[in-house]
Amino acid sequence: MDQPRPKPEIDAPDQRPRGGSLLHALGTGVITGAADDDPSAIGTYASAGAKFGLLFLWIAPVVLPMMVVVVYVSAKLGQVYGKGLFAAVRDRYPRWILYPVVLGAFTGNVIEAAANLGGIGAALNLLVPVPIPIIVVGAAAAILGFQIFGSYALLRDIFRWLALALFAYVAAAILAKPDPVAVLRSTFVPQVRFDAEFLSMIVACIGTSLSAYIYTWQSNQEVEEEIAQGRHTVRQRKGATDAELRKTRRDVVIGMLFSNLILYAILLSTGATLHQAGQTEIESAAQAAAALEPLAGPGAKYLFALGIVGVGFLAVPVMTTGAAYDLVQGIGRDGSLHARPREAKLFYGTIAAVTVAAVGLNFLGFNPMRALVWSGIVQGFSVPPLLLLLMLMTNDPAVMGGRINGWLTNLLGWATTAVTFLATVCLVVTWFW
Repeated sequence: MDQPRPKPEIDAPDQRPRGGSLLHALGTGVITGAADDDPSAIGTYASAGAKFGLLFLWIAPVVLPMMVVVVYVSAKLGQVYGKGLFAAVRDRYPRWILYPVVLGAFTGNVIEAAANLGGIGAALNLLVPVPIPIIVVGAAAAILGFQIFGSYALLRDIFRWLALALFAYVAAAILAKPDPVAVLRSTFVPQVRFDAEFLSMIVACIGTSLSAYIYTWQSNQEVEEEIAQGRHTVRQRKGATDAELRKTRRDVVIGMLFSNLILYAILLSTGATLHQAGQTEIESAAQAAAALEPLAGPGAKYLFALGIVGVGFLAVPVMTTGAAYDLVQGIGRDGSLHARPREAKLFYGTIAAVTVAAVGLNFLGFNPMRALVWSGIVQGFSVPPLLLLLMLMTNDPAVMGGRINGWLTNLLGWATTAVTFLATVCLVVTWFW
């Protein structure tokens, strides 16, 4: 393997943390992991637990290595290549490949943002007797205002601690006192039913765990971090040191472990409470909140609403900004959160247009909880082709230089690609048989 290539010297001091304490990494990892479970993920996992009970627990350990490898290779691409995902795809692949995957990712982001805004509305409706569409409009306006006139960093700092309310599901899962033997068996012995209902939920869980917006967001945030350090050209941003990649791996592993813990806890708590009580269909936020009653009693709705609002206000800007990254990079234009709106009119205009479209979808009368699950299914279909391109590029020396994937990353990455393709193919087959 080639020797690590240092980044070119620049005038601005390099302030990227090179190591950091384990305590700091754990702190940021907990928050990142909790925030990674957006309302779509919560709705999907809660629906799976209520519908299938403990039978679905095995999905958590199965998707954990998938989550780690997907986020890591996305971050690695941005760090080493110095460009975001779709800018790299545009550089390396013909337009007949580029445009369909951009369209798929863009559409997925819009639908996911709409479902998550609906999730925020449904959660706040538990506390405020205001129609959900009105809450959705207010939430979207607040989020867009922060993006245009403030900063995502400010929004993140305000709401990320609310995401920790999701850890109430961990306590609820314990207090529900499920059968330990049944829990262990369901966790480590996968049981699969080859019918459309079961496979749809598998695709939804994989799709929401590995949502396409994660790829573009993670790769572009690495670029944004470089820009913040004064590395404004691609030449300045190319390359990554061993220390940088080690830190990235550590942060990703910690964050995804906590994210997966929330996934598992939601499945377990809803399976041990709602499913056991015969409540197998979740039609409202109140039903999803009911899984927290062993811990919070009547206050369950407050914990649920806090968690949904926290992760929703973190996730929706990621999706709308991710859609803007997709579009501008797909057509070869520049766009950055470090640019002012008047300097990147297309970029910020796309964020605004996607937000309006996401709000509009909420006026079509879809059930918010069902929309959350279906957004996961849509994401599940967009994951395999994007992951295939991501794996090809991170194994291409023309893109990565001497930083192509190692054998373990390739093993996990290609296995994840195969599993996502297989899951979607099996689902499609069940639709026609």
